Amino acid sequence: MAKLHDLCEKYFGSRNFYEVLEIPKTATEKQVKKAYHKLSLLVHPDRVADNKKEEATEKFQVLGFIHSILSDTDKRKIYDETGQYDEESEEVAMRNWADYWRTLFKEVTIEDINKYEKDYKGSETEIKDLKRAYTDSKGDMDYILEAVPFTNCDEEPRLHSIIQKLIEDGEVPEYKAFTNENEKKKARRKRKWAKEAAEAERLEKQMKLENDENNKSKNKNDDLALAIQNRNRERAGQAQSFFDSLIDKYAKSAEKPAKKNSSVKRKRKP
Repeated sequence: MAKLHDLCEKYFGSRNFYEVLEIPKTATEKQVKKAYHKLSLLVHPDRVADNKKEEATEKFQVLGFIHSILSDTDKRKIYDETGQYDEESEEVAMRNWADYWRTLFKEVTIEDINKYEKDYKGSETEIKDLKRAYTDSKGDMDYILEAVPFTNCDEEPRLHSIIQKLIEDGEVPEYKAFTNENEKKKARRKRKWAKEAAEAERLEKQMKLENDENNKSKNKNDDLALAIQNRNRERAGQAQSFFDSLIDKYAKSAEKPAKKNSSVKRKRKP
């Protein structure tokens, strides 16, 4: 792997670890962990097409390395004071970053995702996401469906109604791309989503069969959960509220066992 600072700049536009995670230098351990979880979900190698796996794997490793430094009090102090880190250590060279990730975060199950979807739809969070996607894209429904979690062409009438009310209430401007969308564009979108839905269903069935054959092993369940979290892989980069909510809930749950007995040494850091 190339030098860490070079990879940070290449993939994340900065050589500064805090800027890569999009957190301040004063961030708490919980904030570091939350930021790492969110970004690592977006670049997880299991969530991208085969032709992007090599790049995603490298990004995933970079984020894991950064987290291992900023989550360690001594290593973080050295980095903060000198900007230095031990990139050549045997620990780094031998570490399996996927296993490292799994030791930090509670497994997100299909049931967790389904429950979150039910709570999300119609919530203030969904409306906030809709407003942001609508204004960022100037009313492009293709973008809105990509950016807002748990949406598809079947959801369009409901979403259209919400956005129309936001326009009438003066909360967002009116864009012709939304109010006068080309019918051919709508038809192309429906064909695209039908194809992706069929592929998602095929993948889900395949994953289920593999899970059954392997006694529902943990790794396979993780893969299935990841697949369902993002039926459209390209949507991952926009679903901030979805990831933040899951991270707040499940990262917190993962920390609880360590607090039950203060005499037991924490084993967060490999």
